[in-house]
Amino acid sequence: MSASLNAAATAVSAPAAVDPACAEPLPVLGRDVTVPLVTGGEVTYAALDYAASAPALQRVWDDVAAYAPYYGSVHRGAGYLSQLSTDLFEQSRATVADFLDCRPADQVVFTRSTTDSLNLLAAALPADCQVFVFETEHHASLLPWTNAQVTYLNAPRTPDEAVAGLERALADRDPYGPALVCVTGASNVTGELWPVKELAAAAHAHGARIVLDAAQLAPHHPVSVQELDVDWVAFSGHKLYAPFGSGVLAGRADWLQEAEPYLAGGGASRKVARREDGGVDVEWHTTAARHEAGSPNVIGVYSIASACKALREAGFDSLVARENHLIAKVREGLAEVPAVRVLSLFGDDAPRVGVISFVVDGWNSSHFAAALSAEYGIGVRDGLFCAHPLVRTLLGSEPQAQGECGAPEAAPGERSLNAIRVSFGAGTPDEHVERFVRAVKELVADGAKWQYRTEEGRCVPAV
Repeated sequence: MSASLNAAATAVSAPAAVDPACAEPLPVLGRDVTVPLVTGGEVTYAALDYAASAPALQRVWDDVAAYAPYYGSVHRGAGYLSQLSTDLFEQSRATVADFLDCRPADQVVFTRSTTDSLNLLAAALPADCQVFVFETEHHASLLPWTNAQVTYLNAPRTPDEAVAGLERALADRDPYGPALVCVTGASNVTGELWPVKELAAAAHAHGARIVLDAAQLAPHHPVSVQELDVDWVAFSGHKLYAPFGSGVLAGRADWLQEAEPYLAGGGASRKVARREDGGVDVEWHTTAARHEAGSPNVIGVYSIASACKALREAGFDSLVARENHLIAKVREGLAEVPAVRVLSLFGDDAPRVGVISFVVDGWNSSHFAAALSAEYGIGVRDGLFCAHPLVRTLLGSEPQAQGECGAPEAAPGERSLNAIRVSFGAGTPDEHVERFVRAVKELVADGAKWQYRTEEGRCVPAV
């Protein structure tokens, strides 16, 4: 963030000296939901799968509910509701640009998700563009570059190794032409923070551009396009405490303006006219509208803007301090269980967000996750987390080994090629992570209290 934005954030955030253990989690939907246990009774649900979809902030839900009666189609009508909705839509664009500390000439394009954002950018690459991406990326960053020459970089074991590996790859590229580096800000598997600013400097030094996948970073840490010096940033609303399936691609306008519209249709076109030969001439917009054809998800866009405001007002200093407190609780608890191995690229001391993946000796990961849910009311994720090459590297399995996201083939008690992921954030109370640590210890020490069977590739309680 710029100095002025930092000052504004500091003015509304809790003092950095406040004990994070005493700070209250932000109110989120579902915090009082109870779920049944197979062993009898009910318990308040512990949502520890934030890395997949974070619960909506109560503030976001309230803002959307207040606006919903005034909903109208944007850029389409002269009526009051359409005009109001158009203003709200464009104000939301400005709010997101402010949240990301964008450059004055940057564009903010609204999409469906991070995946959609990166596919949009992939479709806008200039001819003969080369793409460089680490094998450690989420599939949303790993797979969209089908029309480019792609160099996949091996998983680094230190941040310095990541920078050095990228520099070597960029220096060796031939021919020397347009190039793009795609990198995550925080791993969706290990939670570790990547050296984005240093990678951006390396990319620019070799004439390449860089796009930041901030899906896991933006909900936990401030993201400044200018400070990190990235060319684009992509993130999803559903991980930023904003539901409804919206995302953002923000950054430099030139490649986006020169590319064919991501979708052809109303809204993307400025003027359409028939030619004498019977064809059609189209003049496309050069603004963000060029890639926002059709009726946009106004409520989803507004929910992202509301979440951006809520996080800024809460103050990232306070949010980060409290999250680090929760991370320490989980890591210290897991370290007390010899059977648990936490997955990491950069080592135990690497800074990270609230995303931790691990395996348990003697347990199939799906079985363990099922027992956490059915016997303790704790929701985590198991599988390869749509980052197959990374998880397989961390597990030491062969690249061709079988295994799918969330659908392990191993039965209870058999070794699986998958891991368990616990993730949390601004809405997580201490009790949820404390219950999780206690449950891990009890399951490892005493085993599951219930019988489980495999159904359609997943472990489920036997009934």
